[in-house]
Amino acid sequence: MDDTLLDRLHAAVTGLEATRPAVEAGAPWPLAAVFDTSDEARWGPPEVLAHLAEMGPYWLGEMERIMAGDRDPTPFGRVSTDPLRLGILERDRSLPPRELYDRTLTSMDRLERRWRTLTGEDLARRGLHPRLGEMAIPDIADRFIVGHLADHVVQLEDLLREPSTGS
Repeated sequence: MDDTLLDRLHAAVTGLEATRPAVEAGAPWPLAAVFDTSDEARWGPPEVLAHLAEMGPYWLGEMERIMAGDRDPTPFGRVSTDPLRLGILERDRSLPPRELYDRTLTSMDRLERRWRTLTGEDLARRGLHPRLGEMAIPDIADRFIVGHLADHVVQLEDLLREPSTGS
């Protein structure tokens, strides 16, 4: 199996871990007044971390749903305006950063362990996303977990460089 995805996962996790000391030192962070998907939304570290902590388990579960499905493609996923997604973000953004980092890192460890067990048949399974259409398991892991984590690491790094929030 191609380990490129795992290499990228490790790089993203390393980047996330590098933000941890500054984020934890800056706590408690102010909560964003608007954190939905509108143009007015402005996520800070609490919202980014709450999202990272929920997105790993969610997308891992969706991949398992596809691999256990009785048809190809199996419907899966959500869109950014999903009310449950936003509700979890609202609930968890007040948790200490340490807890949100630990939840995120645990789910990334789970992804790595599970990824190493997948067969060619598992990787060939396809899901049907409500907006993006048909996607294979590697594409789902890449887009919704690994690439998404890497994007949010850059977002955290940028937030930490801002004079109003970071050093």
